[in-house]
Amino acid sequence: MSDSLSIDPTAQDILFRTARTANTFTDEPVSDDQVRAIYDLVKWAPTAMNIQPLRVVLVRSPEARERLVTHMAEGNKAKTAAAPLVAVLAADSDFHEHLPTVFPHRPEARDDLHGAPEVRARMAAFNGAIQVGYFIVGVRAAGLAAGPMAGFDAEGVAKEFFPEGGHQVLAVVNIGRPGPDAWFPRNPRLEYDQVVTTV
Repeated sequence: MSDSLSIDPTAQDILFRTARTANTFTDEPVSDDQVRAIYDLVKWAPTAMNIQPLRVVLVRSPEARERLVTHMAEGNKAKTAAAPLVAVLAADSDFHEHLPTVFPHRPEARDDLHGAPEVRARMAAFNGAIQVGYFIVGVRAAGLAAGPMAGFDAEGVAKEFFPEGGHQVLAVVNIGRPGPDAWFPRNPRLEYDQVVTTV
């Protein structure tokens, strides 16, 4: 373990080294207070112009769960049906409407981006993906396991849960306490010298 890191080794393990993608969960519920605490931590993620495009739908009811499972890939249906809580994470390309609040020193930014939907869609997807990563780490910080998935019909999920349009669904995340046989075997990671080049 490196002494170059400022958080203690236990936190390093919880957030990174021992954290895993869970595939089964216990029946223990995930409360609204837990989700609020997660959001209040991860809202500090960096985004360009502080746009904060991430939007979250918490799927709790049996009826909503059934609607979601219909759009999941076959290998993801059972675990999505059984997880205590499922979060649908999407990027809102109409983020510019909030710019006068979140980027107050440049209030004209909303009008500058109003006529540029393709630019907004790209900005929303990139910055929303950053926020998804922080969301997963936030779930881990709450002592819970996250099961993020990309195996679903994104267009179908968007129509189901964001019928007003303007949202790209980035991930579906199962959340809860890990259940029996929750983990697949740990796969190897690339080493520093395989990834980092100094020029």
